[in-house]
Amino acid sequence: MSPLRTCALFALSLTAATAVSAQQAPTYDVYAVRYATIAGFPVRGLIAGADTSRRMDIAMTVWLLRGNGRTVLVDAGFYRDKFVQRWKPVDFVSPAVAVTRAGVKAEDVTDIIISHIHWDHADGADLFPNARIWIQKEEYEHHVGAMGGALDRAIDPDDAKMFADLAKRGRVNQIDGDSVQIIPGITVFTGGKHTFASQYATVATKGGTVVIASDNAYLYENLDTHRPIAQTLDSLSNLAAQERMTRLASMPRLIIPGHDPAVFTRFAKPGNGVAHIE
Repeated sequence: MSPLRTCALFALSLTAATAVSAQQAPTYDVYAVRYATIAGFPVRGLIAGADTSRRMDIAMTVWLLRGNGRTVLVDAGFYRDKFVQRWKPVDFVSPAVAVTRAGVKAEDVTDIIISHIHWDHADGADLFPNARIWIQKEEYEHHVGAMGGALDRAIDPDDAKMFADLAKRGRVNQIDGDSVQIIPGITVFTGGKHTFASQYATVATKGGTVVIASDNAYLYENLDTHRPIAQTLDSLSNLAAQERMTRLASMPRLIIPGHDPAVFTRFAKPGNGVAHIE
C-alpha cells in the first residue's frame, strides 16, 4: 500500500473515531427545581455593597441532572422543621417532593453534589436514600468532626451528624481539589469561597456546557455587575470564580445562579416550579 493511501486511511479512521467519541460523550438534561421561596430577603445579604433598603423574594432551588444512566442532584435543599419555623418559607415542599414534579422519585437519585455545607443546600441530603454524596474533602474536614461534631458555626450540628452518619455507611465521596471530573460529563471547581471550600459544577448538555454556580453567585446581578457575593470568605477569589464561570460556560446564559427567581422566567418551561436549562 502506498504511503499516501496509508495516510489517507489513517486520517479517515481518526475522523471516524472522533465522531464516535463525540456521539458517546455523556450529556445531561439540566433542570432547576424550586421547592420554596423566602420572601423579602435583604439584597445586601446577596450582593456586596447593595442598597440596604432593597429586598426581594428569593428562590430556594435544587438542580437535577439526568442522563448517562444517572439521576444527579446539585444540592439537596432543607427540610428539618427548625429551619422551616425560623425562615417561614412560602410554598414550601420537601425537596424530595419537589423533584417529583420533574418525574423523579427520591429513591431514584443516584448522586448528590453538595456545593457547600450551609443548611439550605445540604440539610436534605438524607432524604435521598440511595444517593452517593460528593463534597470537597477540605469542606468536609473543616466542618465535620470524626464523631459527627460541628467544627465551624457555618454547619448546623444536626447536619454535621448527618454527614458523619452517611460517611460511616460509605456514602460520602470526598473530592480532593479543583477541576475534577467526578462523573462522566460533570466536573466540579473550587475557588468561589462562599464557605471554606465551596464548589460549583459544569455539566455537559446537548446545548453546551452549563455552570451550576449555586451560592458562588447568588443572582444574575452578581454576574452582570461584576459584584462579589456578600457572604464570602474572600471577595477577590469569588470574583475570580465568577470570571472563570464565564469561560467555562458555552454562553453566559448557561451560568445558573443559586437563588435568583429569574431562572424560572428565563427558562419558563416546563413550569410548575421546574425550569429546563437549555
